[in-house]
Amino acid sequence: MWIAVVVICVALVAFVFKYVFGSSGPNPFEKDTREPLKKMIFDKKEKNKVLKQGFLASRVPDNLDAIIIGSGIGGLGLAVLLARVGKKVLVLEQHDRAGGCCHTFTEKGFEFDVGIHYIGNLLDHKPFRCMLDQLTNGQLQWEPLDNPFDQVVLGPPENRRLYPIYSGRTRFAEELKKCFPGEEKAIDEYVRLAKKASRGIWLLALLKMCPAPFARLLVSTGLAKRFSFFFKMGSCSLTEVVNGLTENKDLRAVFSYIFGTYGNMPKDASFSMHSLLVVHYLYGAWYPKGGASEIAYHMIPIVEKSGGAVLVRAPVNRILFNDAKEACGVSVMKGQEEVHVHAPMVISNAGIFNTYQTLLPKELQAMPEIQQQLSMVKNGEGGLSVFVGLNGTKEELGLKADNYWIFAENNLDELTTKYLYGDREESARKIPILFVASPSAKDPTWAERSPGKSTLSLVSFANYKWFEEWKDDKATNRGAEYKELKQAFIDCALDIVLDVFPKITRDKIEYIDAGTPITNTYYIGAPKGEIYGADHGIARFSPELSATVRPQTPLKNLYLTGQDVFVCGFAGALSGAITCGSVILNRNLHLDAIGLAKRIKSVSNKYKEE
Repeated sequence: MWIAVVVICVALVAFVFKYVFGSSGPNPFEKDTREPLKKMIFDKKEKNKVLKQGFLASRVPDNLDAIIIGSGIGGLGLAVLLARVGKKVLVLEQHDRAGGCCHTFTEKGFEFDVGIHYIGNLLDHKPFRCMLDQLTNGQLQWEPLDNPFDQVVLGPPENRRLYPIYSGRTRFAEELKKCFPGEEKAIDEYVRLAKKASRGIWLLALLKMCPAPFARLLVSTGLAKRFSFFFKMGSCSLTEVVNGLTENKDLRAVFSYIFGTYGNMPKDASFSMHSLLVVHYLYGAWYPKGGASEIAYHMIPIVEKSGGAVLVRAPVNRILFNDAKEACGVSVMKGQEEVHVHAPMVISNAGIFNTYQTLLPKELQAMPEIQQQLSMVKNGEGGLSVFVGLNGTKEELGLKADNYWIFAENNLDELTTKYLYGDREESARKIPILFVASPSAKDPTWAERSPGKSTLSLVSFANYKWFEEWKDDKATNRGAEYKELKQAFIDCALDIVLDVFPKITRDKIEYIDAGTPITNTYYIGAPKGEIYGADHGIARFSPELSATVRPQTPLKNLYLTGQDVFVCGFAGALSGAITCGSVILNRNLHLDAIGLAKRIKSVSNKYKEE
């Protein structure tokens, strides 16, 4: 018996070694592709020549290697990876501009980012920074936020408490200890658990890259949880963990405040998911210079250089399959006509629900393997965004390069539950959770681009059902009742902002509007208005789901990329692209990026010594 156990363990180690360290395909991170910085382009017409290339059959390249549906970072990032190894890729975007949640829009002279608020883990020579540098030829520049980068606000005006969140290997904990004397042990343990859980995410990637039978073996034997603290803690709720650390309700709330970045209230959130965000910002937070549109703007030319294209106004209405049930192309709606585009590989960044429930033929949707994956996931919560254009500089308005997380009180689970599942009109008048940031204050190019103006982005949750009755109306004319409901949310959010930021007054507001869950459906194709894709609750982080929802779908030549493959957010969606690219190219691109980052750092250190 013991001999059999030893043989099995040796076999498992061999498999892990092969699929973690083995490689056979081409390496997009083989060399440093950064170029000297070029002058930034602020002219919108010039940028739109790259970002707004409309779909025409004549613009589709010949002899495509792959088609990617969706130009968010999960799709565009993968397109660049494939282009780096000589693949000719066509990226199709249903919106009128490329970028997905990285796109920007302009109203009354104000430019607004829709989904990029702050990114962590971007220290020089770190793997994540290296990835982004390589995917943009080193042209995408990042500006660090202030420190503290987040401000947690708890309680009503008459009893308001402000807790600053600092970055820094030790400063994060040190500053919390100043706010909560006597809670040193709880704070240290919280940081220890978060770091340990986040380090175990390597197995999440492995389960998605290795052969499915091997992944199932790791899960069925319980080895996945034994090997990875990430999966061990995946079934623990955030509330369960923080409540076990301290009785201090304010500290519990501060431990939990960042749950809005993945969309699950603490009692439903996996501590493992939460740990990723805590560690992601532990060494700082950054914002793209020039705004979020810079991301797609510097990636698209790399796709084009390899013979590919990124085309917008290209709504894919179905994926095409041959008689052997192999994906072989897509159908794009051009007016009332279908245009068929063929390629030997189709990759969807449209999300698991759109891909399986909308883009597949009915007979393939019914496949047990497809239905099994759908049964394991559910839609995330809907998002509400309010965009505010202000007259005044950041100094005049008291705005800084940081974010405010404002909560009506410290009982976060109770607040969120009552708000999301309570009466619609009542919830519109009492938003208990609000994220407030100023993109203009974070961007050092803003004053040159838009002198004397500033912007705010306000974000909260919203129940899709509150707005569902207007989902089929024209996006620009959804009727008086919809506008009244939306205005109620705007008014409530604005009242909170005016109370917390005394230098902002109503007479400074030049533009204000909101995007509801059905706005998200229209512009970014979110089926239920969700901004983080499939729900990131506890079930999402079971080894079983991680081994089942993978880049390779049950249908040959059809792949998934983006946040539904890995985890949500900019970094999560890009990790989904890296994971999908690993499967397609048959090599571990995560390790390739780490290796290149180490080589670049080594060269840099040698130059410094000289």
